[in-house]
Amino acid sequence: MWRKDTSGSASSKGCEAVYRIDIMTLFPDTVGDVLSESILGRAQERDLLRIETHQIRDYTLNRQKQVDDYPYGGGRGAVLQADPLYRCWKHITETFGPGRTIYLSPCGRTFDQAAAKRLAREYDHLILVCGHYEGIDQRFIDAYVDEEISLGDFVLTGGEIAAMAVSDAVCRLVPGVLSDPSCFENESHWDGLLEYPQYSRPEVWQGRAVPRELLTGNHSQVERWRRKEQLRRTRQRRPDLFGRLDLSSREDQALLKELDWEASRIPLTHPLSVRPACPEDLPALLDIAAQAQARLRRNGVDQWQDAGGYPGPSDFQADMARGECHVICHDGEIAAFFTLSAEHESGYDAITDGKWSCDEPYTVLHRCAVADRFQGLGVADRIISECKAFTLAMGRRWLRADTHKKNKTMQNLLRRSGFQYRGNVLVHTDPGHDPRRLAFEVRLSGKPHTGEERT
Repeated sequence: MWRKDTSGSASSKGCEAVYRIDIMTLFPDTVGDVLSESILGRAQERDLLRIETHQIRDYTLNRQKQVDDYPYGGGRGAVLQADPLYRCWKHITETFGPGRTIYLSPCGRTFDQAAAKRLAREYDHLILVCGHYEGIDQRFIDAYVDEEISLGDFVLTGGEIAAMAVSDAVCRLVPGVLSDPSCFENESHWDGLLEYPQYSRPEVWQGRAVPRELLTGNHSQVERWRRKEQLRRTRQRRPDLFGRLDLSSREDQALLKELDWEASRIPLTHPLSVRPACPEDLPALLDIAAQAQARLRRNGVDQWQDAGGYPGPSDFQADMARGECHVICHDGEIAAFFTLSAEHESGYDAITDGKWSCDEPYTVLHRCAVADRFQGLGVADRIISECKAFTLAMGRRWLRADTHKKNKTMQNLLRRSGFQYRGNVLVHTDPGHDPRRLAFEVRLSGKPHTGEERT
């Protein structure tokens, strides 16, 4: 663990470690207590690190242990004297060998992750000098300090906080201190990017859900989401860092295009509402369906690709006549549509490679789509929640749906909404198109939700 300097005692001299930091300070106990906890404390127990603090007052020659005096030329405050600093520094270098001497100063170069990497890579012994009052005698700096470091453009009462920050940032890069290099390589500033957001249990807290990409179990999808969030955060919060990044790779360029597209969408400034579709909605429904058809085509999904343009006007008109088609609106604009039917679906009778859970009455989610500019805003999840509520209001407990095997977006939506895969069914399509669909169902619980409009 950390040791307060014992002025050359045997216990102090006999201490060797892979990486060593000596801190010259007026408050050794405070600094040492912080740096002996958690990860750094365990690393010192394993002799990967040695962090010792040295009380500067122990190296003054006067009985009062005075280490400061008035500044020449007048002015307010006091200045740490050069001689006790030198005596403390000399004891450290003679006892433990020479080290890189750093003065924690508001006049120093701003400390960053690159500096932490440099100090961890190029040196195995640091001597950190904590100033106080109005600073330290410049003659000590000129004679013995190798570099000055600042935490940023603000003033602290003393250098102790800065010394602890530098020690922590450097020591965690020492091999073996962290369990795996990925522990720090994925963090903010390691590669010039800020870190991605982190989430833990529960999955939903105060109505806020964990991003669905983190729940898929698909490692490549998770890593892509994390990289995208790093780019988003850095561009929004630290444009100075973002401007220095090399983002020429194909993967980064694709992510940046997605971010630009997302930034161009409208935010949800009003609550979403649901209502039955009416004939006046038909142009908007056809437009949203066309957008969905284009997205599926770009992703190589042979769904809604019939030559007649499914779903078409007659499909929507029939859905409306039966009262099965609903729209989700944002501030009066149609953001999505869905069709929920309580009729028996004969195409589901011949299920292969599996079976339904039971023969109880059910509802079926048929046609649904979200407009392009409302993508990624939770509207699809709202469709599922509305279908569940309508199903319960009908006195039923089972909700079924099907989708193409390549429609991963819909599959992920269903799975994160509690649906289970049950097998394969066939749907009606034009000749030359794939009629096979993956069938899903979910059993619902809870009280029926009533009301013509939910917000």
